Amino acid sequence: METYNVLFYAKKVKNNPRNSIIYLRITISGKRTEISTGQMIKTSQWSIKSGKIAGNTPNAKRLNSFLEGIRSKLFECYNSLFNEGKEITCETLRNKYLGIEERKFTLIEVFKDHNSKMKEMIGKEFSKGTWERYETSLRHTQAFMKWKYNITDIDVRHINSGFVADYEFYLRTVRDCSNNSAVKYIKNFQKIINICIDNEWISKNPFATYKSKIETVDVRFLTDLQLRKIQSKKFISERLSIVRDIFVFCCFTGLAYIDVKNLTKLKITRGIDGELWIKIKRTKTKVEAIIPILADAQEILKRYKDHPKCINENAVLPVLSNQKMNEYLKEIGDLCEIDFDITFHTARHTFATMVTLNNGVPLETVSKMLGHTNIRMTQHYAKIQDKKIGKDMSVLKNILTKSEKRSSLES
Repeated sequence: METYNVLFYAKKVKNNPRNSIIYLRITISGKRTEISTGQMIKTSQWSIKSGKIAGNTPNAKRLNSFLEGIRSKLFECYNSLFNEGKEITCETLRNKYLGIEERKFTLIEVFKDHNSKMKEMIGKEFSKGTWERYETSLRHTQAFMKWKYNITDIDVRHINSGFVADYEFYLRTVRDCSNNSAVKYIKNFQKIINICIDNEWISKNPFATYKSKIETVDVRFLTDLQLRKIQSKKFISERLSIVRDIFVFCCFTGLAYIDVKNLTKLKITRGIDGELWIKIKRTKTKVEAIIPILADAQEILKRYKDHPKCINENAVLPVLSNQKMNEYLKEIGDLCEIDFDITFHTARHTFATMVTLNNGVPLETVSKMLGHTNIRMTQHYAKIQDKKIGKDMSVLKNILTKSEKRSSLES
């Protein structure tokens, strides 16, 4: 329960200390605000002890009655806020007393403003993909409010933990989102709520008791046989051949979609070994990635050096939109009889796992080539195959066998 106190005091006029203006001080739960009553008196008339005009003159009685009227009106405003279930602060009580209409902020208004500012920062602080995900989050939020409350917007002060719980339920059931997708949409929504909290448009955090966790998902990657099958497949369609080649290029370089799309000749240099290397700053993490270009990848670069799209766009490969690339990759996977749906990110997993780690490249080296910020990220991406485990254990078995033979000979 908040503490509430009203105090009148006299403040001397600058350059004329004989006169004072009567001020009103409101204190609620240790915080205070001050309002001028507009009444000027002789400084000597004010009683600090009683907090009013001293004496029983008609003028003193009139002014004291005026001050008590202010006190009564403030108390009425306090009760009004309490009965309306609104938060009572120095600011809300002051605004109620002065008749100032509170500025209301609505969820969709704040969400759209955030997304608009993010769009302006594409290429500087955010990628286009990040902005697009927040746009999707906005649409999900709008659809949820229509589904649950039949409204198109809501005052941010009315958002509570129940709203958050219902939104998560909607994402998991009506939208049929996986755990990780639902958590990511909720996290995006939480960022908007944090903006409201930082600006003091919301006093109580609706996420105070919210808990959720991203689940580790086993990444899918191509086996050596599957990759070679895709490489050697003859396609009638040129579009499938191009998408296949770009996908294979990423299988041998570990580049993500946005990084291969933005890859130019300037980002391909001679390494310390005299061979061709890719040196870029990853779009997602802004971390430098340094990748020696393997023979299979170099062959693909040569194949497209004179492609019209590459020449016109100063690109090294004729990359299509992410949506089209994944659409065609699904078709390629079906034609090559791959037993799971391959996406463009499958190439990155394949590079991390089958092409590098499975062939003995150290984890630290793979992490540097992938442009990861820490080794833990690489461990998540790179799942080592049974073949690698078997090979490593075979070495251990040989060591143990030799050790046993040596022990038996010595005995």
